[in-house]
Amino acid sequence: MDLRKLKTLIDLVSDSNVSELEITEAEGKVRIVKSGPAPVAYTTQMVAPAPAPVAAAPVAAAAPAAAPVVEAAPAGHQVKSPMVGTFYRSSSPGAKAFAEIGQQVKEGDTICIIEAMKILNEIEADKSGTLTQILAENGQAVEYGAPLFVIE
Repeated sequence: MDLRKLKTLIDLVSDSNVSELEITEAEGKVRIVKSGPAPVAYTTQMVAPAPAPVAAAPVAAAAPAAAPVVEAAPAGHQVKSPMVGTFYRSSSPGAKAFAEIGQQVKEGDTICIIEAMKILNEIEADKSGTLTQILAENGQAVEYGAPLFVIE
């Protein structure tokens, strides 16, 4: 993307009510975020991977390919993150955690908090049972759909 086009996009975001703009083209991706008086532009170049060199190897010398390692999903019902944010096990740093391993939880019980855009969102158990695993670390950033807990 040429510099003039990028400057025009920044000016458009600056003069409008749009707070974020992302454009993907063949030569790259541009993300413009308005974060105060002037917007900030992030660019990412998309580069095609170079083809691997082809070497002629004797067929008898070919080693068998290792089987890919597949990580098994935890058994039981997974409580997944409904949003992107920061995972917290308690309401404040010194407070008792909402849920511990081995604890019986009922559907609707608050089991953690996810902070998104300075708002603390209480996440509730969507199934009753025993909490067997906590899959996220306190203070860790989590994505939408990331597993947080396992309930059996």
